[in-house]
Amino acid sequence: MIVTIDRLGHLGHGIAPGPIYVPGTLPGEVVEGTPEGDRLTDPKIVTPSVSRVKPPCRHARACGGCQLQHASDAFVAGWKQEIVANALAGQGLSAEFLPLVTSPARSRRRATLSARRTKSGVLMGFHARASDTIAEIPDCQLLHPGILAAFPGLQALVQAGGSRTMELSLQVTLTRGGPDVVVTGGKPLDATLRMDLARLVETHAFSRLTWDRETVALRDRPALTMGAATVVPPAGAFLQATQEGEAALLAAVRHALGPQKRVVDLFSGVGTFTLPLAEAMEVHAVEGDAAMTKSLDLAARNTPNLHRISTETRDLFRRPLEPDELLTFSGAVIDPPRAGAEAQTAALAASKTPVIAAVSCNPVTFARDARTLTVAGYRLDSVQVVDQFRWSTHIELVARFSRP
Repeated sequence: MIVTIDRLGHLGHGIAPGPIYVPGTLPGEVVEGTPEGDRLTDPKIVTPSVSRVKPPCRHARACGGCQLQHASDAFVAGWKQEIVANALAGQGLSAEFLPLVTSPARSRRRATLSARRTKSGVLMGFHARASDTIAEIPDCQLLHPGILAAFPGLQALVQAGGSRTMELSLQVTLTRGGPDVVVTGGKPLDATLRMDLARLVETHAFSRLTWDRETVALRDRPALTMGAATVVPPAGAFLQATQEGEAALLAAVRHALGPQKRVVDLFSGVGTFTLPLAEAMEVHAVEGDAAMTKSLDLAARNTPNLHRISTETRDLFRRPLEPDELLTFSGAVIDPPRAGAEAQTAALAASKTPVIAAVSCNPVTFARDARTLTVAGYRLDSVQVVDQFRWSTHIELVARFSRP
């Protein structure tokens, strides 16, 4: 069968009339392959797109970590903005788009790897596309060199605490004290394994090791810099994937808010926005995870010359801040999980908060919540797309809403 690709789906697959799904293709390409259900297997590019490029990583074909390495940066940027524009259009909305910002290659400071022991040693990397097979990635062009340098130590952890029948998950975050590692799926801890793991933490200069939710070794503080503050997040806490992406999101939030006296940061996490914003304004940070709230509060107390920061642990899905509670704020930041925040958005829509900086990692739920705000009288002023997860289909954005 020979098909022509019309468009890309939200997972990055090329889609031809039918629909026929063809991974690794781009709009306008003529592709030949064997039909199997609604997919084309063993596709061969007959006529390539002008946007097709040689993947920069030698692992691109085997690894499933990146979906769009075969597309030019300009194409990916346009496609990601189009995804957001289409989501808004589905809700009857449009917006001015600010220039997209893309994180550079080899900048991921945080990643979750899969690993298992084998007869000859350890297999570690990302899963191959649509497969349980683990693809090794020693020359990954996505991960920060600091994570790649930690591979020998991570493999040693798997050798000590893994098995050939179980797959381990290793979440690695680069910190000032060294890699912070969270392992799940390993052998049960006993005295011997604890000693072996603690020795490996010292040998390979990890900052902290958490083994199935238990901290088994702490060599140094897993500290991160946020603005002028130093934060020690709880193990496995949510963080932005790249420093460059975090900086771009923060710049967009600052641009959206403008000069304010007192703002509320909803779903504040460990203070990604709260702490830098407090250099210029008072901030009330609200987060549902008590451990993250504690880390933020401690960082705020230990950082001089910040404006007042208050913190509150609160489930914003079940108990959103109501309009009367929002009266004292001249601006709001809201950064919910992928599911969005219907209840909190409805409360914001009913409030008189002059300006809102809305951060999202899901264009569909963002557009839904944007409609709630605009129906209530807010104006969608601008959208800034941030391509923090380079070569992937993941999209992040910051939007500015204001009351006319």
